Amino acid sequence: MDKEKTELPTQDCAPFLRWAGSKRRLLPVLQNFWTAKHKRYVEPFAGSACLFFAIKPPRAVLGDLNPELIATYIEVKYRISAVLDELKKLKPESKREYKRLRSVDITTLTPPARAARFIYLNRYCFNGIYRTNLQGQFNVPYSGDRCGSVPKDEAFRKCSSRLRRARLVNGDFEKVLKQAKRGDLVYMDPPYAVRARRIFREYDPSTFTHKDITRLRGWMEKLNSEKIDFVVSYAESDEADFLREGFAHEVMAVRRHIAGFASHRALTNELLISNI
Repeated sequence: MDKEKTELPTQDCAPFLRWAGSKRRLLPVLQNFWTAKHKRYVEPFAGSACLFFAIKPPRAVLGDLNPELIATYIEVKYRISAVLDELKKLKPESKREYKRLRSVDITTLTPPARAARFIYLNRYCFNGIYRTNLQGQFNVPYSGDRCGSVPKDEAFRKCSSRLRRARLVNGDFEKVLKQAKRGDLVYMDPPYAVRARRIFREYDPSTFTHKDITRLRGWMEKLNSEKIDFVVSYAESDEADFLREGFAHEVMAVRRHIAGFASHRALTNELLISNI
């Protein structure tokens, strides 16, 4: 029977970023995969890293294809006070400020200012989407006060403390998975490459393709053969059927906003696939 998760769980260290496709609603289930036998947490599609922040692993490897995301995590990890100082310079919930920051040439900014820009745009953009144009410029429209405010300083400092336990890697998911070893828990939440419907959760400029699904399946088999524990979350689809063949799985019904509006909600099914 499908299980439904609707309410966002309370976290003592919630992620400071919003992210399209975040699995925060599945945390009560996902957290159970982390056990005392695991020594390190590995996540090659980090996004908002909500599971990492929730389970408090002693060591971790967090990777992502998005260079701005990883650069922001690095600044929050090592220079949180400078990032907070830069955030305080920005006018909250301002469409004019949002558009100004969106048009800024990021090469003219210091690393902490660049991270503050990323955090601000992420907070006030539509639906936590990361999208760029062909020139690599962030072009998601402003969403405004429906997104809530930028987290408090204390929340950022908690995240900074947890990130000090993590090695941060910018690159393809294989670059991270090559570092996995027995005793790790590997959590993979890839962007969706679903033919049946349009799902806008991909990282620019590189799209997660069906060839990548095949590569991911190959890595699942490799991790399993090396007795490395893994969990994959994926939208119910033909691609998910391909990924789950031969592995344990369960279907979770998650209530999501459709088109980003609270008045349009629907249950969508997520598969959790594991070799545990």
